[in-house]
Amino acid sequence: KAFKDKKTLTEHQRVHTGERPFACTHCPKAFKDKKTLTDHQRVHTRERPFACTHCPEAFSSQSALSIHESIHTGERPFACTQCPKAFKDKKTLTGHQRIHSGERPFACAHCHKTFRSKAALTVHQRVH
Repeated sequence: KAFKDKKTLTEHQRVHTGERPFACTHCPKAFKDKKTLTDHQRVHTRERPFACTHCPEAFSSQSALSIHESIHTGERPFACTQCPKAFKDKKTLTGHQRIHSGERPFACAHCHKTFRSKAALTVHQRVH
């Protein structure tokens, strides 16, 4: 994979190393890049500077606004290469592609059952 600059490469490498050097001062969460930390901190301040031009909704991050705006436009720019389905955001496409690949990267620490998404694992963990 190629990167436009050293900063982008360093941020990408954190995906592999698990390093999260940007810690939130309000809660225990930490992030691999400063932008994600800044977006997260708006959860605590309730700041929503990204306003939808189609309705009164506002969001704490540009990416959340973009996903929301696809409700109004119907745009689904993230297409599956294995089937005709398309999605509003990359995260949903990635989760969908795991249906085709069989990948289940999220494992329960208690019973070792695996899941395609972190959300599904979180729901499952409530049974323990």
